[in-house]
Amino acid sequence: MKIAVPVVNGKLSPHFGHCEAFAMVEADAETRTIASQELVEAPPHQPGLLPPWLAEQGAETIIAGGMGSRAQALFQQQNIQVVVGAPADTPEAVVTAYLNGTLQTGGNLCDH
Repeated sequence: MKIAVPVVNGKLSPHFGHCEAFAMVEADAETRTIASQELVEAPPHQPGLLPPWLAEQGAETIIAGGMGSRAQALFQQQNIQVVVGAPADTPEAVVTAYLNGTLQTGGNLCDH
């Protein structure tokens, strides 16, 4: 499974649309381990661009701090699962907690 995590300064970005890069994490859901991670520079921010772009990158899940409802709907159209309210931690820590079922999510940090 491939999980996308929006990153700013090495940690999960509070708003996915304003990140500098995405950590693209290959994980094994059965063993709950990270197989590899690649940092991919985000394209320039344009409304509606990131969901199809991340689908092209092979993302199946995106873990974010906050995301607007329109973006969430666009990700659903691309068959990408959305997890919001994740803490600003390293991509490795966020994905490991997600795989282990221990990711503590709060409210969606984005209100548009």
